[in-house]
Amino acid sequence: MLERVLALDVGDRRIGIAVSDPLGITAQGLETYHRKDDDPDADADYIAELLKKYAPVRLVCGLPKNMDGTCGFQADKVRDFAAKILERWNGTCEFYDERLTTVSAERVLLNADVSRKKRKQVIDKLAAVVILQNYLDSKGR
Repeated sequence: MLERVLALDVGDRRIGIAVSDPLGITAQGLETYHRKDDDPDADADYIAELLKKYAPVRLVCGLPKNMDGTCGFQADKVRDFAAKILERWNGTCEFYDERLTTVSAERVLLNADVSRKKRKQVIDKLAAVVILQNYLDSKGR
């Protein structure tokens, strides 16, 4: 059964995007999308086009929780953005705790001796990969 999943690491300036293989086993980074200034509709349109292209069974958005597990203002922004996407795409969305994913991604890049400039270019995409792989692993795929 095909179980492709697309994941987002939504930030104020950039969105990391990752997609699973068609069987929903492994996560691969797609890109880091640079958000349009003050135009969340254009951003949601772009993501909706990716969803049409890759045809996942679901969208997973990293939910930025506080270290005590509570949700704050940034989590509300991610939920609002996901709602905009769902207005454009007839699918389901799940939220996955993204605490420390950027830290994990940064550690991987530092261990690989990636330059600071290059890290900035790929950190969001790699964070989306970490979110998606953790999600897939939690589902036992």
